[in-house]
Amino acid sequence: MNSDLTLQLSSRVRTLGQEAQEALAEQFSRIDAIAETNTQRVLAAFQKHRVAENYFTGTTGYGYDDLGRDKLDEIYADLFGTEDALVRLQFVNGTHAITAALFGALKAGDVLLSAVGAPYDTLLGAIGVVDKGPGSLKDYGIEYRQVDLKDNGPDREGLKRMAADPKVKAVLIQRSKGYATRASLPVDEIGALARIVKEANPGAAVIVDNCYGEFVEEQEPTHAGADLVVGSLIKNPGGGLAPTGGYIAGRRDLVGGAAMRLTAPGIGKECGCTLGQNRLLYQGLFLAPHTVAQAVKTAVFGAKVMELLGYETEPRSDAVRHDIIQMISFGAPEPLKRFCKGIQSGAPVDSYVTPEPWDMPGYDSQVIMAAGAFIQGASIELSADAPMREPYTVYLQGGLTYESGKAGVLLAVQELLNE
Repeated sequence: MNSDLTLQLSSRVRTLGQEAQEALAEQFSRIDAIAETNTQRVLAAFQKHRVAENYFTGTTGYGYDDLGRDKLDEIYADLFGTEDALVRLQFVNGTHAITAALFGALKAGDVLLSAVGAPYDTLLGAIGVVDKGPGSLKDYGIEYRQVDLKDNGPDREGLKRMAADPKVKAVLIQRSKGYATRASLPVDEIGALARIVKEANPGAAVIVDNCYGEFVEEQEPTHAGADLVVGSLIKNPGGGLAPTGGYIAGRRDLVGGAAMRLTAPGIGKECGCTLGQNRLLYQGLFLAPHTVAQAVKTAVFGAKVMELLGYETEPRSDAVRHDIIQMISFGAPEPLKRFCKGIQSGAPVDSYVTPEPWDMPGYDSQVIMAAGAFIQGASIELSADAPMREPYTVYLQGGLTYESGKAGVLLAVQELLNE
């Protein structure tokens, strides 16, 4: 046996990891129970739609009559409790899918209202809050407003007041915290916000940016009253296997509008070849509940270890989770960069690389990103990223397996302690 094939972890770090893991038995049991429920739901959907090997045959060119693609739409619709869904490789990322959904729901003269403060940085250019080039919602005559946070959480009274304007035709709710410091939203709270919007303005569509949240709970926002959910396939629902793409699920008219934006009016969902990738989308979805549970366990473990070292975390390690993201505050740039270096050293790909802050497209400050992934940018794989601005908070997410996620966290701790 080659004794050199071991990670370079001190006895102190290994002991710290063991202490953290032993304290998390109840949390891990709760996470496993959710994964079991969601796995059964996915399996039942596959059986209902009689998934067969011929579904995995891909198409080229226009992609007409792609049975596997169309059946996957139906499976997503069932899992999200919606009328229709659009699952496509042609979405380049979550921002693209969300933008298509917004353009499908809005037209010139309408107002988009963000319900929980500013959305994720990359959406600001698509909306037109900042100038990132032509083609924003603002360029097409769509106005943007937002309900600012109150006590770092949703302002329900403010939402009720601002949503009542009949010009508001879509309300965007971001489930995850993004680069904000607020807590991520549970499904039941999203449902409560959706009810406020519907009571104030029945004509407004409630659209949820569901990125990082799929399968973390036993229900999704559309089960609680949202009209549309949108996400990326290289995050939770792709299970670590989807090579690219995004999904939209919800009301048939809203899904149809987004499809027309993705392709063109009159084409919609009818085109979009799958190039032999259907099997990865099906298999990734089948694995997704388990893979998401591994990522949640990694986040919880990371929180506990860092709490034992005296760092501030959000959510705390004993909190019930609503997405896979873990915040860890360092208060200064240097320890943040060392932590990211350690996470990178725990990656299966590019582990020898040292991440450095850079001007990442779509962001208003430099961003450091540790991500040695099989799929470029896949947030369901272990990664850590942070905007280089106060309070110097890193956002840890992912972990295809808990064992590898745990190892990455411990290597990051080792890097911190080495200093």
